Amino acid sequence: MLLKQYKIHFFNSLKNIQDEQEIESFFFILTEYLHNLKRVDVALNPNFEISEKEVEKWNAILAQLQQDKPIQYITGEAWFYGLQFEVNENTLIPRPETEELVEWILYSPIIKHPSPINILDIGTGTGCIPISLKVNLPQANVSAIDVSEKALEVAKRNATANKVEINFILTNILEVEDLNQHFDIIVSNPPYVRNLEKQEIKKNVLDYEPHLALFVEDTDALLFYRKIAQLALKNLTPNGLLFFEINQYLGIETVELLENLGFKNIELKKDIYGNDRMIKCSI
Repeated sequence: MLLKQYKIHFFNSLKNIQDEQEIESFFFILTEYLHNLKRVDVALNPNFEISEKEVEKWNAILAQLQQDKPIQYITGEAWFYGLQFEVNENTLIPRPETEELVEWILYSPIIKHPSPINILDIGTGTGCIPISLKVNLPQANVSAIDVSEKALEVAKRNATANKVEINFILTNILEVEDLNQHFDIIVSNPPYVRNLEKQEIKKNVLDYEPHLALFVEDTDALLFYRKIAQLALKNLTPNGLLFFEINQYLGIETVELLENLGFKNIELKKDIYGNDRMIKCSI
């Protein structure tokens, strides 16, 4: 069968589930994943043939896409800040908004500090935040914490694949009383989606991504922010910075929490979609 013929079948099979732009994106991700063909290669090879076995592989993936399984979990990979990361059902899929958080950190004046800085990421998942920071700040000492042993296994493989050394720590941050070290930057993208917001979550996220990394109880939605901020008060250096990715609906509440704890220079920042998404502050 010609690939261009299968493309018609692929589009028709998904057109009632996804919009055309998304289907096209899936198609070209898969041509590279299955045949090592980039978009331009497909255009230059209009009569590219796929074997019966290859059609079976396409059909198996198509069936998963029809069940709304994220394509990143199908291919086992995702791109973040120009780097490739392994992902699986134990880790959240890295998102563009988090890339903005990394960018904000990298453009902070503290990065220009003459001596190597110490960075801690809390709730690391795939390791996308600390690994991206370490790649761009090779002199920094970077550590990362997660409560999930399986997520840390993925993060360790991602660090190796991207040729960086990260100090990974398995622990429940809610049970930590002191980090026993001072950091110039503490960053976290903790669980922040309230159960009451589940109806807004797309099926592909709700059914496949780890709830441990997504959801918090409605009664204490800022649980992780309070705990991490309290630790930051003890463990940030005098000129250190605390960065959070936040729930877009709780920007004001998160700022108030930090103000009440005594943080200064609190800055609430919107993401590319115009939602309150990031906070930076100091002690």
